[in-house]
Amino acid sequence: MENEKENQIKNGQENLQKLDKKSQKNAKKEEKLKTKQQKMSRKEKKAYRKANNIPTLWHYLKNYKLHIFFYIFFTLVMIVSSIFNTIIAANAIADVTEAISASGAAAAELFRKAIIEFMIVLLLFILERVLTFVLNTIYLKFSTKIISQMNNDLAYQAFKFSASTYSNNNTGTFVQRIVNDPNRMINQLVSVVDLFAGAVQALIISIYIITINYIIGLILVAGMIANFIVEKIRLKLRGRNIKIANKKYDKINSLTTEIVKSERDVKSLGLEEKLKLTTERYYNDYNNFNYKRSMQNQSLNQLRNLIYILVSMGALILGVVLLEKGLLVFASYMIIYSNRSSFNTFIMQTSAMLDIKNEVTIYGQRIFDLFDNNKFSEEKFGDVDLENVKGKIEFKNVSYGYIDKLKDKDDLNKEDENSEIVKNKSVFQNLSFIIEPDTTVAFVGKSGSGKSTILSLMSKMYEVDSGQVLIDDVNINDLSKETLRKNISLVNQFPYIFDMSIKENLLLAKANATDEELEEAIKKSYLKEFIDSLPAGIETIVGESGIKLSGGQRQRLAIARAMLRKSSIILFDESTSSLDNLAQEHIKQSIDDMKGSSTIVIVAHRLSTIKNVDKIYFLDEGEIIDSGTFEELFDKNEKFRRMFLAEDI
Repeated sequence: MENEKENQIKNGQENLQKLDKKSQKNAKKEEKLKTKQQKMSRKEKKAYRKANNIPTLWHYLKNYKLHIFFYIFFTLVMIVSSIFNTIIAANAIADVTEAISASGAAAAELFRKAIIEFMIVLLLFILERVLTFVLNTIYLKFSTKIISQMNNDLAYQAFKFSASTYSNNNTGTFVQRIVNDPNRMINQLVSVVDLFAGAVQALIISIYIITINYIIGLILVAGMIANFIVEKIRLKLRGRNIKIANKKYDKINSLTTEIVKSERDVKSLGLEEKLKLTTERYYNDYNNFNYKRSMQNQSLNQLRNLIYILVSMGALILGVVLLEKGLLVFASYMIIYSNRSSFNTFIMQTSAMLDIKNEVTIYGQRIFDLFDNNKFSEEKFGDVDLENVKGKIEFKNVSYGYIDKLKDKDDLNKEDENSEIVKNKSVFQNLSFIIEPDTTVAFVGKSGSGKSTILSLMSKMYEVDSGQVLIDDVNINDLSKETLRKNISLVNQFPYIFDMSIKENLLLAKANATDEELEEAIKKSYLKEFIDSLPAGIETIVGESGIKLSGGQRQRLAIARAMLRKSSIILFDESTSSLDNLAQEHIKQSIDDMKGSSTIVIVAHRLSTIKNVDKIYFLDEGEIIDSGTFEELFDKNEKFRRMFLAEDI
């Protein structure tokens, strides 16, 4: 009985395993079918790009049609020259070989003929060098312009991306595509022309050898076909591996950028060892993958070389046999011997062209995907222009949630994974309030209550899931980009200061600002004493991300930029969190001075920043649980009072 039960359990487990394997196979078949259905035809891709205003490589090349024409024309001339060069050189060798075995006038004539042929070869070599110089000049001229134009377009495209695009992708995703991929693609593209020239030359020489002796020629052709099969396998694997390697490299680039930018925090928190382990894991993963793909590539290359050696040596041995039987003259044998590699060269050049085609396609897809709004969403604006924005802000039944990425898809050990494990986190549900023009309002609450998210929705950095954000009773989604950016200034908790002088950073806010306006903004942001202490004063270069400035100085400079703009709406997101008490008091005074001239919305932890505001909204878990002046909330709301006494706001 026990044995029967054990057998039943065992059979049941085996059946379950079979069913599991079957379901996995069916799932793979469905996935392949889905992928196949998702693939668009060339015509459909063209229509899709046109409908979505996605540029193509031709968009950049068409402006340099004349340069491209001359580049191709001179390349064709060089191909013809190189072919004649090879054939004439082969004939010269044949004439010299024949002259050695001849005598008298016949030998002298053959030697003279060979000398003339070698002189022609010399002239053709000189012509090829001149053409090479011309081609390189043309290439450098138009490739530099194309790459610059692509870099500029991609950099400008980066400004259009929505906040969700940046939050859902790492830095390397953008940096490599904007900075390096255009250069890689154009340089590879130009190489195709040179490889094509080499392939045509090798093909013609191969045909020439076949005409000399078709038996040896057919053997070399058989080797060429075998190598073509090996190359086709290698190219397929390499194309897939490049995509995977690029993803891994993007992650490394992002990590390296973060480490460089956060070196102070890394040192102060003693994170070197922990980040070292993370860095090692990323680099080891990338380098191990590169090692595997290099070994794979090398193995197939060696197989191809082995085939070439076996076939070429077989052809030479057969040639000796034919010489012995008088079926082949020595001069022809020498020509075959000297050019036997042309068959392999044709495969190599053709393979390299296909290789580059794959890379150009991959780089092109990476680049032009940035223009695809379905893959990298852009900010969306309306077309309503408001000339005089008063500064009224209203949230009407606003709901908003964000996507919480639980795991990076590259860490799932499934290279073909198309989706990430995500879940929605609700921040607000039907949030409503009104801020009147030229009033100063603050939002307070515990961390995670949604204070900063409100400011991001007000400035349209985020978009609501439902409901409306209104500016002067107009839906923010209907307002033009110019209206929004001109009339709303946001001072972040960690403002970005550019690697420029203090003056240039200020002029970013208002390019035509007068010295008097700059001086006023500097005074109101409590920067004057600091700037006056610098040897170069306002012309001091502050370094990347303002690294030469303290956290408080960076925030004051950002506040000065906002003051300089004199926007109708000014948003302060924890903008005094890094300031000492004295500096904070001056900033508070500056904000108080702006009261009545702009709508000011403040998110802050410190009470001194918001004590004199017109109204405070008290948030808790995405809901406004109370509102009023500081005194009103302190008197009537126990939770607010405890937060103040605990200095937790």
